[in-house]
Amino acid sequence: MTSPIVPKTRLATCNCLALRQAARHVTQFYDQVLAPSGLRTTQFSVLAKLHHLGPMTINNLAKDLVMDRTTLGRNILPLQRDGLIAAVQGTSDRRSKELHVTKAGEARLRSANKLWAMAQGRFEAVFGAPRASALRAVLREVSVKEFLI
Repeated sequence: MTSPIVPKTRLATCNCLALRQAARHVTQFYDQVLAPSGLRTTQFSVLAKLHHLGPMTINNLAKDLVMDRTTLGRNILPLQRDGLIAAVQGTSDRRSKELHVTKAGEARLRSANKLWAMAQGRFEAVFGAPRASALRAVLREVSVKEFLI
């Protein structure tokens, strides 16, 4: 019998695998709860960030969401198609486009926010509010650390 290329113990200690599995699991749960609003978790996050931070370019939004620009571009297409966000000429640089939440987007975000609060409450009921708060703090720290050599 040959030994595995990646030992089981290495998989069990892989930080990236553990983070990605947890992220997928939690995303599936939030997507399920948000489904009646017609938004996925990623779309809810885009609308919430834009609503909170105000109009911004796709590059700045991608940076703020710690997301690849092309991935964000794919995520905003349905939001634009449904009239929830609009890309308009930039105010500071007329050559750029800024993303804005539309009135329809604000209404959808308002209704989705109630569902998000339910998901958030359920997550904290299962995981524990203090642990959830500590987890968010650690994850925020992870998202700003530089790991490149």
